[in-house]
Amino acid sequence: MEMNIMEIMKLIPHRYPFLLVDKIVEFVPKERIVGIKNVTINEPFFQGHFPGHPIMPGALLLEAMAQVGCVLMFKSFDLTPEEYVVYFMGIDKARFRKPVRPGDTVKFVLEPKVIKKKLSKLDGKAYVDEELVCEAELMAMIVRK
Repeated sequence: MEMNIMEIMKLIPHRYPFLLVDKIVEFVPKERIVGIKNVTINEPFFQGHFPGHPIMPGALLLEAMAQVGCVLMFKSFDLTPEEYVVYFMGIDKARFRKPVRPGDTVKFVLEPKVIKKKLSKLDGKAYVDEELVCEAELMAMIVRK
């Protein structure tokens, strides 16, 4: 199952300039999700990170990973954003392997270690050209609004 940007925006509350996932290319409920972020020089953070040597901030790679995880949770539990919100609760074992630059396409692969409404733990990895650039364990919970 694929999702375009319009379908993603129906699920998660993030908007420009903080919406950091462009599409979902693979989804298996409660098992796996793959999301894509096309990184362009037009991203607002490149003005200051770093002038003359632009790289995507690691914190934003983790945020993009969390947003893909949010889609996984909404779709896995068949939730509506009118009733629920997914809170990002924590990060463990975050590692940054290579810089992400303008022109890169980042593929985020998330697989749950534990997936429940109260607390989920997701194993996340980010790749550029099949090369690992970032990895982390994310924790999130679903909350009724």
